[in-house]
Amino acid sequence: MLKLKQISESPNHILRVQGEIDASNSVQLDEAMQEAIQTGTKSILVDCLGLEYISSAGLGVFMSYLEDFKEEGISFKIYGLSEKVFEVFKILGLDQLIPIFTDKEAALAS
Repeated sequence: MLKLKQISESPNHILRVQGEIDASNSVQLDEAMQEAIQTGTKSILVDCLGLEYISSAGLGVFMSYLEDFKEEGISFKIYGLSEKVFEVFKILGLDQLIPIFTDKEAALAS
């Protein structure tokens, strides 16, 4: 089951992701990303401390926004990935495309 929570901590918008992201619920993640963009923020942080699993459908959602973020000047960072989930990002080379940090403080400091 996927739980998403939007948190606004000016100037950052934080999307807290908990549970599992797969093909059956990746649309929810897509909608949450759209909501984050519509706030007009220039900084989106994805809190993955509670993320247990992500499928290619979930990864595809993140990937689909990278060009938009670049064009809109939106900073996009992910933090708190478990070792298992980080390995998926790393194997696919997504750690080279998306800034990934161990915790919120590191993400904010970058």
